[in-house]
Amino acid sequence: MKAVSVLDDVKQKLGKPYGDLAFLLEALKEVLIENGESEIANQIPWINDIQPNQGKKFTDQQVQLYSIVFHLTNMVEVNGAVQNRRQVEDKDLSAVNGLWASNFEKLKKAKISQEDIIEHLSDICVEPVLTAHPTEAKRHTVLEHHRELYLLLVKRENQMFSKLEQEEIRNEIKLALYRLWKTGEIYREKPDVQSELRNILYYMTNVFPEVLPIMDGRMRQAWKHAGFDAELLNDHKVWPQIKFGNWVGGDRDGHPLVTADVTAYTLEQLRLHAFVVIRRRLMEMIKHLSFALDFEKANWELRKRIQEMIMELGATGEEAFNRNKGEAFRQYVNLCLAKLPVDLRRGHAVAYHELPGSYRMADELLEDLEILQKSLVEFGAKAIAYTEVFEVIRVVGTFGFHLARIDVRQNSEFHEKALAELMEAAGMDPKSYLEADEKGRMKFLNEELKNNRPFATDNAELGPHARAVIDCYHVVADHICKYGHKGIGSFIVSMTRSVSDLLTVFVLAREAGLTRKNADGEVVCEVPVVPLLETIEDLEAGPEILNGFLSHEFTKRTLAYHQKITKANRPLQMVMVGYSDSNKDGGILASQWNVYEAQHKLSTAGNDLGVQVEFFHGKGGSISRGAGPTHYFVDALPHTAVDGHLRLTEQGETIELKYANKMNASFNMELLLASTMSKTIMDRFSKKEAHPLEGLLTRLAKDSKKPYTGLLHSEGFIEYFRTATPIDVIESSKIGSRPSRRTGAKTLNDLRAIPWVFSWAQARYQMTSWYGIGSTLDGLKKKEPKEYDKFKKAIATDPFLRYVLTNVDTSLAAADKEMMNAYAGLCKDEKVRDAFLKKFVNEYEKTKAILADLLEMPVQDRRKAHFYSNQLRASIMNDLNYKQIALLEEWRGYKADGEEEKANDMLESLLLTINAIAGANRNTG
Repeated sequence: MKAVSVLDDVKQKLGKPYGDLAFLLEALKEVLIENGESEIANQIPWINDIQPNQGKKFTDQQVQLYSIVFHLTNMVEVNGAVQNRRQVEDKDLSAVNGLWASNFEKLKKAKISQEDIIEHLSDICVEPVLTAHPTEAKRHTVLEHHRELYLLLVKRENQMFSKLEQEEIRNEIKLALYRLWKTGEIYREKPDVQSELRNILYYMTNVFPEVLPIMDGRMRQAWKHAGFDAELLNDHKVWPQIKFGNWVGGDRDGHPLVTADVTAYTLEQLRLHAFVVIRRRLMEMIKHLSFALDFEKANWELRKRIQEMIMELGATGEEAFNRNKGEAFRQYVNLCLAKLPVDLRRGHAVAYHELPGSYRMADELLEDLEILQKSLVEFGAKAIAYTEVFEVIRVVGTFGFHLARIDVRQNSEFHEKALAELMEAAGMDPKSYLEADEKGRMKFLNEELKNNRPFATDNAELGPHARAVIDCYHVVADHICKYGHKGIGSFIVSMTRSVSDLLTVFVLAREAGLTRKNADGEVVCEVPVVPLLETIEDLEAGPEILNGFLSHEFTKRTLAYHQKITKANRPLQMVMVGYSDSNKDGGILASQWNVYEAQHKLSTAGNDLGVQVEFFHGKGGSISRGAGPTHYFVDALPHTAVDGHLRLTEQGETIELKYANKMNASFNMELLLASTMSKTIMDRFSKKEAHPLEGLLTRLAKDSKKPYTGLLHSEGFIEYFRTATPIDVIESSKIGSRPSRRTGAKTLNDLRAIPWVFSWAQARYQMTSWYGIGSTLDGLKKKEPKEYDKFKKAIATDPFLRYVLTNVDTSLAAADKEMMNAYAGLCKDEKVRDAFLKKFVNEYEKTKAILADLLEMPVQDRRKAHFYSNQLRASIMNDLNYKQIALLEEWRGYKADGEEEKANDMLESLLLTINAIAGANRNTG
């Protein structure tokens, strides 16, 4: 089918979004023609009759054109999904799975009352943690152009505009397309951490604060729709919470650019932007408080607090109070604004500036807002109190004065070297620790943790690892001393292999003044320490490590200290589980099942010791790295593994995909919060049981790992991987600030999971999310038909199986056998090429066949929108891949001949193809 007729076919089957796409492509064509670029205008796919040319005559301009076309496709599909949900909800608010209304209906059907829901609602807290792993291939400038274009696309749909106004909107769209066309798509230099932080701050200040009231409004509507009492939601303290975390400027695992100064700058910027958000909301609220009320006639509590604030602020307070005379509520908010510790220029917060009487903690502002809300209710302005003021209370409760908690992540080996350098500075023999077994290390650490004296003096000369850790910890200690704990998340230890890996951090924290004596005179740590279990081996060892850590007296005291600070019901220990490395070393089923089993065992280990285990899910943007439909993901977690708390990473291009526009951002936030609420309450009202297919799934996970690891350890695999994928180009790219390898060693173990997945996705194998599934399940079907039937029947009702197999199905649909063959041609060793290509094709065919049998319905029926979208993309995508293959051959030839200058001249063309294919795939790694 010709590409031009494919769009018509998809338009007929899926409707309006693809009509919008045709409109945008026609507008782009006009822009190019008007700009004197008729030749490239006639190369726009899907609206021109273009014959496939296998990329041979493709220019860089055409690659950029196709990249823009795919991003426009992504844009109209997101907008189409928003519009479709609106239409579905117009007929039945509870019809969209995973949102507030459907989850309240689910709880009602389970005979759980509104009183029971309210009792548990305030326990719910989700925390998306924004990261800047090297997965976002688009420049920040390009992202801004995309946002502008999306808003214009939404504006175009408004029926209130006249024909003349619609024409003007069309012209604005053309202008936005022109800017997009003229903007370079790729990073010419690696972005620094500060530029990545600017992108995070955009979402934290301009998207999430706007999304929160939308999501809260939808919860109120869903609550009423369920027939529940709306008055029960008037108290903000009963509402579920959403918080935010941030790794940009804190995550230093294999990232030498994240220094102590960078972390200090990040904390400062987060705090300043929190005040920007809060000030903006207070300024909005004050507009709606124009009630005539003299100060003398206000209620006693409001008057008393006004007088206190004037005294706290002195002349600044008098000035604030003297504005809006006769409007006591506005005078009150003026004083709240004056107490924000920011320096204003032309009405904008530009720097942190604390005065006597300024707020120090967000809780102080919250208390003042509660007084305002109560006073408005007494005044008779109940509607304003429970809308306008409620919204500001929610914003302050969500973002505080810190905007997002920052985590500090570093790997255990780095900590080990830092400790050795500290011992050396103290005149001790570091070998006595480095060469000791776990028992010997524990003995040493136990002795050290009994006292609160440091190894080295402040001006001691330290080795590079110790200096990096201690300087960073000093920044954290300084922040806690000034502003409290709320802006600091935890110290995360990647590659946690033992209890000593965790206790080492407590000893290092002591050097920076991050340990203190509690009320009983015993030493505790100011920052929680969190294990990160990444590989399958680590996940299996995790419960034993956690048991040893939680049983340690220092840990118990530290958890009790933080329980007191946070006013939690019981001690809380976070554990981070990684989906990326476990997938990289075991394949999709082994990874998913081992993460599932680890959570079950870890939560049991915690409960046995009276500790609630909160899981932090290190998920990426691709299925191989844990991505998938949010509500399916939450539902598929083990019983009690959520229990009110859910923390997960949002990485790279996932942030833009989910949160670039407000309505889609609201939808994704609602999915996360509503699903966590439902899962928590359903689990609390049901009996904890092991997975019904636990034995079978444990066996299948092991069986599926064998062909996957067998492939990776086969002779010649590294050669095939490094030639049949563009991994070498990805390693040369300027996408993110982090290196693609942890230490720089050219081994599979050292390669980060992101470029590993990214390279297979570029070559259209997508093998990291399906290899090993087909042969394993085919073997089960042939050897144990009864077990296979049991497995097949369970798919309809089992959330874990549904989630995993739906994701495998999605990845398989994006794989392409023709492209596997084409990229295999880059491997010049015929024997290696033929052997591995045969393995990939055989497993691909087996997996397709077994999924067709298990899921029964044809893919075009069970995943209609996804199927036809893939079909549309595939109709023009091959040209990009063939272009990349041709460029790879030429580039590698220059590299092999030592002609680095010629190779460097080609790199930009190669990176353009990577960017375009990433856009077509809708993710990188």
